[in-house]
Amino acid sequence: MIRISFGTPTRRLPGGLLIGFAIWSLFAARIVVADEQISYEELQRQAKMAYVAGNTNEAVMLATEAIALEPKNPRGYFVRARFHEENHKPAKAIADYDQVVKLDPRLPDAWQNRGSEHFKLGHIKESIADFNTFLLLVPEQAPFHWQRGIAYYYAGRFEDGRKQFESHQTVNSNDVENAVWHFLCVARASGLEKARGALIPIKGDARVPMMAVHALFAGKLKPEDVLKAAGAGSPPPLQLNRQLFFAHLYLGLYFEAIGDDQQAREHITKAANQYQTGDYMGDVARVHLQLRWPKEKASATENK
Repeated sequence: MIRISFGTPTRRLPGGLLIGFAIWSLFAARIVVADEQISYEELQRQAKMAYVAGNTNEAVMLATEAIALEPKNPRGYFVRARFHEENHKPAKAIADYDQVVKLDPRLPDAWQNRGSEHFKLGHIKESIADFNTFLLLVPEQAPFHWQRGIAYYYAGRFEDGRKQFESHQTVNSNDVENAVWHFLCVARASGLEKARGALIPIKGDARVPMMAVHALFAGKLKPEDVLKAAGAGSPPPLQLNRQLFFAHLYLGLYFEAIGDDQQAREHITKAANQYQTGDYMGDVARVHLQLRWPKEKASATENK
């Protein structure tokens, strides 16, 4: 699934779009800066250095000073939004992306990023709207955009989700997660029998325990087999945590599909809290918990 990071690309957007400070060159090619360019650029440089050094508050402060110098330059808001994004402050990131798209609505990454931040807050309709605008600007990315498919699922737009995951299959043919989300959309739209009959075959997903997850949805394994596969081989703690996260996330989704609300809640809660991860699928588990069981306590992402 997606790999995004700050500075070093460890997370991939649809079609390999990378987000980070490399985007500065794109802005520089499109924005004419005033006589204060050097001061502005120096503040941006210092903000980047501060963030890389772990001084996040100082980085935000410097980015804010840069914005004060050039309040009509969308680049400043974009950079500060990225700081807020990495600091798990989606509401603040959205506010800055609002300014970016107001100043230059032709920047696709701002729409994509804002859509992701809206999703983190459970703003599903807003998330889909932003993803759709992103794809209007870069339509060639449409098959890669599995995030929109997940948002369609939570919006109850199951046919749209099915189509999105079928399109994604053409560019990512060995991803169990894509097959599962396709299953979930078909199950909600047409029933479990049709979903099992339409389950996308996957052979090459080497991630543990994804092939066991696929076999579960195919009716070939039991839930306890997925947990057994996730914990096999005494992996290092971080790896084990990630494997158990995926096991519980997809067990929760499986039980939701078959109508077992109690077990769905149990496993999703474990994925969102006990085995939480800091990536997009970790956000999916947390948002699922928030949307399905609003009173359930989740390990909240800072959103101020």
